[in-house]
Amino acid sequence: MKRNQPTPFFLVLTLCTVGSTAGGEPPRRPVHTYSIVARDAATGELGVAVQSHWFSVGSVVSWAEAGVGAVATQSFVEVSYGPLGLDLMRAGKTAGEALEGLLAIDPHADVRQVAMVDSKGNVAVHTGAKCITAAGHERGEGYSVQANMMAKDTVWDAMANAYEGASGDLAERLLTALEAAQNEGGDIRGQQSAAILIVPGVTSGSPWRERSVDLRVEDHAQPLVELRRLLGVQRAYDHMNRGDELFADGDAEGALGAYAAAAELLPENLEVRYWQAVTLVGAGRVDEALPIFREVFARGPHWLELTRRLPAVELLPADPAILRRILDTGGG
Repeated sequence: MKRNQPTPFFLVLTLCTVGSTAGGEPPRRPVHTYSIVARDAATGELGVAVQSHWFSVGSVVSWAEAGVGAVATQSFVEVSYGPLGLDLMRAGKTAGEALEGLLAIDPHADVRQVAMVDSKGNVAVHTGAKCITAAGHERGEGYSVQANMMAKDTVWDAMANAYEGASGDLAERLLTALEAAQNEGGDIRGQQSAAILIVPGVTSGSPWRERSVDLRVEDHAQPLVELRRLLGVQRAYDHMNRGDELFADGDAEGALGAYAAAAELLPENLEVRYWQAVTLVGAGRVDEALPIFREVFARGPHWLELTRRLPAVELLPADPAILRRILDTGGG
């Protein structure tokens, strides 16, 4: 849709739901927090990350859609800014146009804090005058950081500086921004939950496959520490998934490289080690696999029974001699 086309009628009707409480009290869901929305200029990925002293903050604040944009809606939160903001950006509105339209029909805009970034990198942010101090935001190229009910009024500047100075992929830079906020004092109430949501910059037409990162820590004494741990686990499993794909395509060496990378990230994870061993056998490198099987079987005898089932589904060779060598490492 071209920029000068009017908003579709069905969206006009839907948008009215934001202002449906006109004349009444604003919704009292005090998701006071700090967050960042951003577009990676190199990959086009779109992301939002958030932390709050509020249970399951990611289920309320974080919204993103591949090829469309990302939204963070917080303070005395109106959740509909998320899905409706995405609707408007999908219909061709910029982030600024989408946010402006939603604020215009919200009778309680003064208690909202909302940020949006679209697939072109346009950024828009609003901090209402009645957001609880300390509250504010900072915009940069392709990103916005925002916070309210902070211990200090330097939190959002610390986030912006950390994001701009960070290296690595989008997930790493988003998490670095959250960590900077916490190091600066963060939410005056403390910590409870956190989330990162990242989607591709271009849709594949298969939305169920379009969440590159979707991690949430619902309730934790140190949610950012746990979120970083989970991000490391995801990176390892991404390597494992890639290994599966390569092996299915007949690239055994590529698959082994992917599994080795996963094992390096999660050396104590039996799942990673086990499937690395299975892949080695499939590549004809049984001798290299046997010490790994021995380690896994010693720590979890149930893996022996699983191994017995794999030849029937062609995940191990249907060779009794090979299977016996494997099982003998676990006394099975």
